[in-house]
Amino acid sequence: MLDALSYGFIQNALLAGTLLSICAGIIGSLIVVNRMVFLAGGIAHTSYGGIGMAIYFGIPVFLGASLFAVGAALLLASISLKHKNQMDTFIGLVWAVGMAIGVIFVDLTPGYNVDLMSYLFGSILAVSHEDLYFISILLVIILLVVILRYRDILAVSYDSEYAALRGVNVKFFHALTLVLSALTVVVSIKIVGLILVIALLTIPVYIAEKLSSSLAGMMFLSSVFSLLFTLSGLYLSYAYNLTSGASIILVAAFFLVIFSAIASLRQQ
Repeated sequence: MLDALSYGFIQNALLAGTLLSICAGIIGSLIVVNRMVFLAGGIAHTSYGGIGMAIYFGIPVFLGASLFAVGAALLLASISLKHKNQMDTFIGLVWAVGMAIGVIFVDLTPGYNVDLMSYLFGSILAVSHEDLYFISILLVIILLVVILRYRDILAVSYDSEYAALRGVNVKFFHALTLVLSALTVVVSIKIVGLILVIALLTIPVYIAEKLSSSLAGMMFLSSVFSLLFTLSGLYLSYAYNLTSGASIILVAAFFLVIFSAIASLRQQ
């Protein structure tokens, strides 16, 4: 494996995996504590529409997917405030329409024959320097938001009514969390793919939540676990010629099973 580090695509994959792990650890924690997992899942699958449109119009996939995902996030954020009791229906609708749009635009693209599996399940070969710049910028934005507005985020996450009484714009932070989730989903395309990204955003958080007593601690531990799972999955992917996204998620699932088993034994 050490010899493989001399290859540019392996270096890109490892760096992207490291940056993405931090993004996933922080945003995944916010998604879980704010009970937005299903919303984030809807945004993840909806962003496939942006991929299809980007391919059709010949623009960067990250740009097309980002615009589409952010649009879906803002739409769902608005709907969740007005029709909270019908969110399951709207998420399913946006999810299906987004993917359908992506499929149709890919069908309409003349001569397009690139393997779409890399977008659905990830591919370490697909990470470019441009992707690394995109992920780095997103990580800086996420860190700035969390560091500068941590108290407000903490208040909104655990007691939105109290936060509103303090003058915190709860609606804004709700929308901001979904937008950052959408962008994190987009940068995950090349590593774990759209289908499996929610697992990366939730499995490390589930373990971290049991081991930490604060939101900051959960974010830190989630990032560490995400990095462990990602690097281990990338190693298996390279060593055995497996799909990177599936390898990462199976590693995460394996650790989750082991952690759950140990926790159950300790309770007996």
